[in-house]
Amino acid sequence: MKLLIGNKCYSSWSLRAWLLMRVKSIAFSEKLVLLDEPGFKQTVFAEAPGSGGTVPTLIDGDLAVWETLAIIEYLHETHPDAGIWPSDPAARAQARAACSEMHAGFTALRGACPMNLGKRYAARDRGADVARDVERITGIWRQARERFGGAGEGPFLYGAFSAADAMYAPVVTRLDTYGIAIDPVSQDYMRAVLALPAYREWLAAALDEPWIVAHDEVDESALVDLRQS
Repeated sequence: MKLLIGNKCYSSWSLRAWLLMRVKSIAFSEKLVLLDEPGFKQTVFAEAPGSGGTVPTLIDGDLAVWETLAIIEYLHETHPDAGIWPSDPAARAQARAACSEMHAGFTALRGACPMNLGKRYAARDRGADVARDVERITGIWRQARERFGGAGEGPFLYGAFSAADAMYAPVVTRLDTYGIAIDPVSQDYMRAVLALPAYREWLAAALDEPWIVAHDEVDESALVDLRQS
């Protein structure tokens, strides 16, 4: 398999697919497609004809799978023993709902605090809409940990690392780098994600990217665009 990804410093959607495959030991190669380069879509289409022209895109033989949730489901079907989703039916149903909500929602947080692993920000009021998004996200985390995370299987949302943790990993980085205060349960969960060897590998590569630019906060909304999905 080959995974097309964007810049590791900024591409939150690329992180989701990449992290899931790395944690689950699913073999793949990666190809970087720079988000801000002319001809971005043409590069993706050249690798994956008929795709959506976004990153991440997973290529398996002559098949291209775009959109992160579709990639997750394809990995679940092709690697049924990898633990992509929780084994418990109730946990699996809630994990899928949480992932769908992440995919479609939390636009205030995503717009005001785009992922930038190369910079840290002073804590400040990010506005009521961002606060509502953060409260909803941490509420999902607390509910998952309280109901499904106490079985001794691990420190992640549903015990062992799953697609839900991959989907929320970029949110973990945002809350961390933007200094957003959260509750102790959510802090413990964040520490588990940030300590993952696979995430540390991604972060090291992101910080080593030669094209990192320390954008001013007012300009960073430009980093959020439809080339990622």
